[in-house]
Amino acid sequence: MKDKRPVNLDIGTISLPITAYTSILHRASGVFLAAGMAVLFWLLGTSLSGPEGFEQAKECLSSFWGKLVVWAVLVGLSYHAAAGVKHLVMDAGIGESMEGGETGSKLVLAATAILVVLTGLWVW
Repeated sequence: MKDKRPVNLDIGTISLPITAYTSILHRASGVFLAAGMAVLFWLLGTSLSGPEGFEQAKECLSSFWGKLVVWAVLVGLSYHAAAGVKHLVMDAGIGESMEGGETGSKLVLAATAILVVLTGLWVW
């Protein structure tokens, strides 16, 4: 009997559907948000430590790198929230087919692209 399992497991040559990419990004954005929230909590603690800390946090947030960090955390939050809403819709029984999953994934990416631009306009 011949074994029909794949023999080439090189991740670079395996073609994944869009649903797999959005699922992986959803998990990665959750991990990214945990790290990003730690930075934001540090900034909050610094700003509440006193007038000097408030000025330090204000200066940090007005710098290029501070704005970039805030923007990146908000982008991660935007993607994670959009993908989470897709999962809630699927939990309600809508879009559970492969075609529905692909459509949902495309909607998540489109919504995130819009939110990335709007967040960039708001932060910068």
